[in-house]
Amino acid sequence: MHTRTRRTSLSLLSFALALSLAPSAQATDAQAPEGPRALPGSLMLIPAPAKVDRIDGTGYTVTAGTPVRAQGDAARRVATQFATLLRDSGGPAVTVAGGRGKDGIGFVLDATLKTGAEGYQLRSDARGVTVQAATEAGLFYGAATLSQLLTGGSDGKLPALRIDDAPRFSWRGLMLDSARHFQSLDEIKQVLDAMAEQKLNTFHWHLTDDQGWRMEIKRYPKLTGIGSCRIPAGDGGRDPVTGAERPYCGFYTQDQIREVIAYAAARHIQVIPEIDVPGHATAAIAAYPELGTIETPLKPLSEWGVFPNLFNTEDSTFTFLENVLEEVIALFPAKYVHVGGDEAVKDQWEASARVQARMRELGAGDEMEMQSHIIKRLETFLEKHDRRLIGWDEILEGGLPPEATVMSWRGTEGGLKAASEGHDVVMSPVTDMYMDYLQTNSPNEPPGRPATIPLARVYGFEPVPDALARDKQHHILGLQANMFTEHTRSYARLQHNLFPRLAAVAETGWSPRERRDYADFLARLPAQLQRYQAMGIAYAQTPFQVELDSTDDRATGTATLALRTPLGYDIHYSVDGSAVTAQSPRYTAPLQQPLPVALQAATFFNGQALAKAASRFDITAASLLSRTDEHLAQCPGEGQLLLRLEDDGPADGERAIFNVDIFNPCWLWKDADVDGIATLRVRAGQIPYYFQLAHDEPNRRFAPKRSAHGEMDILGGQCDGKPLASVPLPAAPGADGFITLEAALPRSFKGTQSLCVRFTGDTRPTMWVLDEITLLPR
Repeated sequence: MHTRTRRTSLSLLSFALALSLAPSAQATDAQAPEGPRALPGSLMLIPAPAKVDRIDGTGYTVTAGTPVRAQGDAARRVATQFATLLRDSGGPAVTVAGGRGKDGIGFVLDATLKTGAEGYQLRSDARGVTVQAATEAGLFYGAATLSQLLTGGSDGKLPALRIDDAPRFSWRGLMLDSARHFQSLDEIKQVLDAMAEQKLNTFHWHLTDDQGWRMEIKRYPKLTGIGSCRIPAGDGGRDPVTGAERPYCGFYTQDQIREVIAYAAARHIQVIPEIDVPGHATAAIAAYPELGTIETPLKPLSEWGVFPNLFNTEDSTFTFLENVLEEVIALFPAKYVHVGGDEAVKDQWEASARVQARMRELGAGDEMEMQSHIIKRLETFLEKHDRRLIGWDEILEGGLPPEATVMSWRGTEGGLKAASEGHDVVMSPVTDMYMDYLQTNSPNEPPGRPATIPLARVYGFEPVPDALARDKQHHILGLQANMFTEHTRSYARLQHNLFPRLAAVAETGWSPRERRDYADFLARLPAQLQRYQAMGIAYAQTPFQVELDSTDDRATGTATLALRTPLGYDIHYSVDGSAVTAQSPRYTAPLQQPLPVALQAATFFNGQALAKAASRFDITAASLLSRTDEHLAQCPGEGQLLLRLEDDGPADGERAIFNVDIFNPCWLWKDADVDGIATLRVRAGQIPYYFQLAHDEPNRRFAPKRSAHGEMDILGGQCDGKPLASVPLPAAPGADGFITLEAALPRSFKGTQSLCVRFTGDTRPTMWVLDEITLLPR
């Protein structure tokens, strides 16, 4: 069990994020060309409407006594939803009165209007507000806009205006992975509420994977009886008192799935199920071993990455998949069924004599054609049941069924190719739309994947490639954010990852391209944060917190403090212990301060603090001699895979988090002042190595060990050559999960130097991770 107390940040050096999975995802919000500023006539709406006209005259103020009127069942449903959304977003608690009237708020459903399938019109003047649309979905989106106009700091005051609005794309989606980590129905419903409030209309539900099968299939009860449970790695999988295994389990009954579908449908959100084939199948094969291609028994594992286990190619397995899809189709009314198709490593097929024989029987020239055969057969089955197949862009390889839709995740190239060939496409590239990637370089980020996808990057994504011919652009149905949950153990982390980035996805999906403006979006975002707070959504604090770069002069006992914030909002600060307010000094240039100094800083917009608490930095002469792993870079070299990993224990409660390059466990303190330093003290922990990386595994490099359990090496410069010092590693950490080692530095090592710390040897199934480095003076 690992426990540690995190020290206050003192120098938020950007840890180097290797981009082996998403080499182009390096944009940061600091690169945004402009800070927050509202466009003329902007309203605090997200997403921005297609067309807004301010009109002459007095506006209208909505209070709890304002009547809400609607005629007909559909319009009354929307009016009731509006009242609930308005109250839950921080607005007044209005009452639906029904009937006709000349004042107040009116919702009108009129099929003769030319507003389209999801469009609406909104009109406000001194007499009241009218929202009208040709469809119930359009009327609902008009209600969502009106709710936003009356909340987020507006105090219910509405200007006189006309809004004519409709979405740019028909697919505005979010994928939620419930296979790796499980969410309760209430948690999913809150996500659906947040989606609906910002006009997202597709919930892609990732229900099966190697780590768990989460959907009840009555014909195959072992899928959930066996496939929905796994044992977490390390201490997290053991009872801390008895030592007994503590399984991680969870699945949705068919009645619960119907409940989610109905809840989403009431908010005009379609629910797309995903049953992954032929890869990501370990949980299913563990439940029914005859579905696999190897004799070795399998079980769902708490490991992440790409597993080699594929469904076999027998007719009996096709029958199984079709039987599963029959129950899926009976449950889910949506037109689309997602069949995965991604990351299907073909090693087991290549090694299986029976699979090779089947390929010859079916005329498949290689394994990709074999996968294509499976996809085409499932597509034919779904078409017979009035459904359409959608899959990740790997389904392009080996030939694509004519009616298949492609979800392009490995960049936009697959989507461009598919649309050029006449296939419908949803854009969800890993470089821009993956919400499990870190959103800032802050040490306060939760565990996540090895690149930053900041708000600016999400907002700047354009779903329609410039290279796509104009007559093919209609095949781009829209975009989707993907929330995989390997590292998202709690609902709090899920909310952190989704919000506010999902607001940027919503605006890209809805608003016309020419209406999108990042600086204006940032000016509207603080109002949305107020709505999130009222809705009980724990949005990420890190984009709104202040970060610090510190350079010190130990000889004079001073430090130069440079402040920054990821989104460019104003920073106010104090160094005298006083609370930070909008009246505190505004930061404009680096501060030079004598030590010690207690710096507090916070971001503001229009006098409103944007984070729950000010960032605090206690900087002393002693603190400048230490760096935690968050404050270090990774050692240079090719083939890096940096992850932000959570410890394996305690079984319950908060755990330590480490930045580590799992391909080369080596940490770099750039430009350390080592004058007068005699010794380097390192505190390190040990966590499980819980990764399956398929063909990427050979990239994992181990510096050869020279003693029984390996060494901690201290190197200088570029982290290569002969170590400056080495200390043997023990067989295991101490009772608290950590070790503390000290290495003497050569007397000739002086001045400003780079220091590298690496651990040698292949220690799997565990790995050493650095917690803190401290320089000890002579």
